[in-house]
Amino acid sequence: MQDYKTYSDVKRDLLSGATNCVALVSYYIERIKASETNAVLELFEQSALERAKEIDKKVKMGTAGKLAGMVIGLKDNICFKGHKVSASSKILEGFESIYNATVVDRLLKEDAIIIARLNCDEFAMGSSNENSAFGNVLNPVQLDKVPGGSSGGSAAAVAEGLCLAALGSDTGGSIRQPASFCGIVGYKPTYGKVSRYGLLAYASSFDQIGPMTHSVEDAALILEVMAGPDEYDSTASQKPAENYAEKLDESHKYKIAYITDCFDNEGVDSEIVDRHKKLIEDLKKEGHTVEGVEFELLDYMIPNYYILTTAEASSNLARYDGAHFGFRSEDAVDIETTYVKSRSQGFGDEVKRRIMLGTFVLSAGYYDAYYTKGLKVRRLIKERTEELFKEYDFILLPTAPSTAFGIGENVDDPITMYLQDIFTVHANLAGIPAISMPIFTHSNGLPFGTQLMAKKDDDARLLAFSNTLMKKK
Repeated sequence: MQDYKTYSDVKRDLLSGATNCVALVSYYIERIKASETNAVLELFEQSALERAKEIDKKVKMGTAGKLAGMVIGLKDNICFKGHKVSASSKILEGFESIYNATVVDRLLKEDAIIIARLNCDEFAMGSSNENSAFGNVLNPVQLDKVPGGSSGGSAAAVAEGLCLAALGSDTGGSIRQPASFCGIVGYKPTYGKVSRYGLLAYASSFDQIGPMTHSVEDAALILEVMAGPDEYDSTASQKPAENYAEKLDESHKYKIAYITDCFDNEGVDSEIVDRHKKLIEDLKKEGHTVEGVEFELLDYMIPNYYILTTAEASSNLARYDGAHFGFRSEDAVDIETTYVKSRSQGFGDEVKRRIMLGTFVLSAGYYDAYYTKGLKVRRLIKERTEELFKEYDFILLPTAPSTAFGIGENVDDPITMYLQDIFTVHANLAGIPAISMPIFTHSNGLPFGTQLMAKKDDDARLLAFSNTLMKKK
């Protein structure tokens, strides 16, 4: 079986009869069973094969949807009816979803095949996939390295060829950073572009579901299917989905900004800086205008992000109390101990750290000093970003300050781990679209991505320009 990298190749062979959906799914099943990366928490072998048979009939009749034969994995915080979902946490042990997330419904409607539930940092909190209750995910490029997080299982599964594409969620870089570490495309849409209904919440005003693929074309196609209004999500955009996959051909010359402080920072790998400077010079030679700009609020982004997201997490995760569903401590003897012991034993250390931080910034004596001030700073970041986009079409940045680091290397240093998000939280704070493209390989043999951000709702143009860059890779 061919190791497919793009859906266009899959579709070509399906239509010609060179392969079929059952053969495709069987191929991925065997690869998953042989994998040693721990990317897959649960293989949906029976349901995937049954669905493959149904779609093969549609292909023969010419009635198949636009994603027929696309084999997709789901991050373990996206609901799939009749299947377990746990956010890789003990607190949701044994919980089975009774409904589909909106994105799952839309993928299934277009005949995608969902093959597996993929590992992640617990409740999407982490940058290395070392916070899962079900063990670390290994980077398939080098098994002694982390795959990034929190969508590390999704990134690893796509990179290893366990599925053609995967869905992740991005709260502060959780799609883009693991995409950079594993050498694939990771796309975070404009906030609200894709419904969050059926996504287990971390921070509701930041979370966004997006595709992880080998190509920009596939990311555009998946976004096209998932995007659009949803009556179950009041924060979803009311703008109809665009035909993103049909708008990828473009030859415009753009005006691009890069934030100078990001390139002059001692914490950024020097080779990553040098390769991005070379990319900037290449873009200039091609006729684009590329200019350095200052972003005075850069140093406030990580603190601002962690104040606001932990506050939202403290509220969102209050529902996991041991009383309603999921894990309940065997040591509980009354209501109080049910809550205290179930949450203490059910949540991992990183989740408890963020819940406590969020509870603190929301507490009576500190609400105005931290949370209210954080909202004001977020507004300033958003307004400054909007000012930049009045003059520039895109902002260019590295995706992460380093390539994938060793397993266990930063696990005891939360600050170093949090700084992995230094270049990615900007897009979530401002609610704008961003993409990581795997156009570089470091001298250490590991991939690393470049990141582009665009103004709100400019997803189509961002995908089109990204596709152009990827073709020159």
